[in-house]
Amino acid sequence: MTVTLREVAQLAGVSFKTVSNVVNGYAHVSQQTRERVLAAVDELGYRPNRSARTLRSGKTGAIGLAVPELSLAYFAELADEVIKVAEGHGWVVLIETTRGERAKELEALDSDRRQMTDGLLYSPLALGNSDADKVDVDYPLVLLGERIFDSPADHVVMQNVEAAQAATEFLIDRGCRQIAALGAHRGEDIGSAGLRLKGYRDALAAHGVPFDEALVVGAGPWHRVNGADGMRDLLDRGVPFDGVFAMNDELGFGALRVLGERGIKIPDEVQVIGFDDVDEGRFSLPSLTSVDPGRRQIARLAVEMLIDRIERSRVGDKVERRQRRSDFVIVERESTIVSDS
Repeated sequence: MTVTLREVAQLAGVSFKTVSNVVNGYAHVSQQTRERVLAAVDELGYRPNRSARTLRSGKTGAIGLAVPELSLAYFAELADEVIKVAEGHGWVVLIETTRGERAKELEALDSDRRQMTDGLLYSPLALGNSDADKVDVDYPLVLLGERIFDSPADHVVMQNVEAAQAATEFLIDRGCRQIAALGAHRGEDIGSAGLRLKGYRDALAAHGVPFDEALVVGAGPWHRVNGADGMRDLLDRGVPFDGVFAMNDELGFGALRVLGERGIKIPDEVQVIGFDDVDEGRFSLPSLTSVDPGRRQIARLAVEMLIDRIERSRVGDKVERRQRRSDFVIVERESTIVSDS
């Protein structure tokens, strides 16, 4: 037999209205009450009739998440965190990938799929600040990433410059003076690569370490193969270095592989730090020191901002655009722990 909301309410010991609020994803319910209701939902096997709910409320109960690709661990783990947070608020997440292509990023903004969701979490790579008007849409949207800053949309950003500076200073504090920056995008100022290169240069300047263009290694898409190719290029050019700041962990994994192939001892001869703190970093050989940019916090802030924006839009409540910055921390592992012997 079909389980009803009233049966869920009776088991949870709350009102019908409270259960409805939880199931429909309203944010203004205490976490303790929400967990009690969701436990009752799971125990009874309640499944909402989404078609009926959409007709009744004008709301789908789903949000969209558009990311460049799920083959990169950072975006896969971010998507997982978004799903967890959304489920905690009674929402489902529909994920789509854009491959970082301009046409697909624009399509994601104006697709018929938007009729299936009440709002969108949007992480572009191909669009830039000059495309800020493209995200001025008529539905709730929260921007992720560092490609567009001057838009009317809510925005959750990393501290890219500050975190990259901290990562570079981390190597400097451990004795490194010739630090390679792996993953640069030539001519980019706004965007993760440009901002992280700025942080790298700021750290060198702050500690009186001369900047050497030969130590800046370009890499296209931030995949392992490009990290490996960039490291081979650096080694083949004979440029001396004792540290590597990889602008994401995928590049770092590629670099670790090539350094190992060439018989270079890590961290005794070269120390390596990555960025993103993806789970695989705990299991690489050696395990990879990395910047945790606050992925869980980014997911929580983004989902809660989007749900709040959805609820406000239903009652015509307007609010100025909001920008939130995540916190970061450096997680030290074997790739920078030099033995005393």
